[in-house]
Amino acid sequence: EKLYQSYLADIGLFAQKIATLDDGALVIVDEIQRLPELLNEVHRLIEERKIRFILSGSSARKLKQQGTNLLAGRAIQREAHPFTPDELGDDFDLNRVLAYGSIPVVWSQESDPESLESYVQTYIKQEVQGEALVRSLPSFARFLQISALFHGQVLNISSLARDAGVQRTTVNGYLDILEDTLMTFRLPSYKAGLRVKEKTHPKLYWFDPGVVRAIKNQLGPVSLEEKGALFEGFIAQVLRANKSYRKLFSSWAYWASRSHEVDFLLFRDNCCVAIEAKCGTRFRPEDTESLDLISEDKKFKKGKMRKILVYCGREKLKTKSGVEVLPLMDFLDLVETGALWKF
Repeated sequence: EKLYQSYLADIGLFAQKIATLDDGALVIVDEIQRLPELLNEVHRLIEERKIRFILSGSSARKLKQQGTNLLAGRAIQREAHPFTPDELGDDFDLNRVLAYGSIPVVWSQESDPESLESYVQTYIKQEVQGEALVRSLPSFARFLQISALFHGQVLNISSLARDAGVQRTTVNGYLDILEDTLMTFRLPSYKAGLRVKEKTHPKLYWFDPGVVRAIKNQLGPVSLEEKGALFEGFIAQVLRANKSYRKLFSSWAYWASRSHEVDFLLFRDNCCVAIEAKCGTRFRPEDTESLDLISEDKKFKKGKMRKILVYCGREKLKTKSGVEVLPLMDFLDLVETGALWKF
């Protein structure tokens, strides 16, 4: 904090400190969003002295809003996600992840519920209140609890605004804050070619199941009612992390008709992988109805498609319609090795 206050008073002290280093040295600056003006100095030091920088932060919102130098062409953006199953290795436990998430600081505390509650409170106080991102903190806190109920659901702005007791424009602003602070992400809908009414709103996912449960004040054992959304959200986050780390796919979406939905469509080159996530431990033939239906869309017949149902059972199957029914660990192996695209 003392260092931050000194740079706040005199931004030139930052360059003076780095002047003591050799050309090409590596400098790490954490919480860069707290002092966006540093990026002008970073830009100059990269150009003049070839200093290498790692700039980390938990929110890009303040940087974007202030028209800051974003180092276009001189910086590569990377994202750090909660622990993935392959990072946890033998320590991976699905039930523990669904209950408490896999944020490193929480995982290291043996998934202590109090650590999760503290994490959420820190987010509200430091990220939202500290950066003055909202005018009414009580309204935002109420919105958080309502939006947590939309985890894994199609986003209905009108319903969310009504339940939270705020205007639609306010809800849109709140949703942008959640995304800019990396708490949530939205999955767009795919416009299919079937002659039925299609959903066009995105789906909302929180980045960690433990965080969304803490916001809902549900940190006891995972109930059957919430397990489905948590499992789908976990699969979404695994896919998202592997897109970031391994470039697993180029774009993704969900598909839905009036009565059926496929959770994830992954696209790369001229290929598509359709994925349905089910938390059940037993396979039921009706679980593949949506995957069977999507094959009728003419747009998907132009390229190769692989259809996968991932579930919590142990038996590996393949239906007559070509749907692969995979236990979770088999599916994760495909994702982590890149074999997902081997048709």
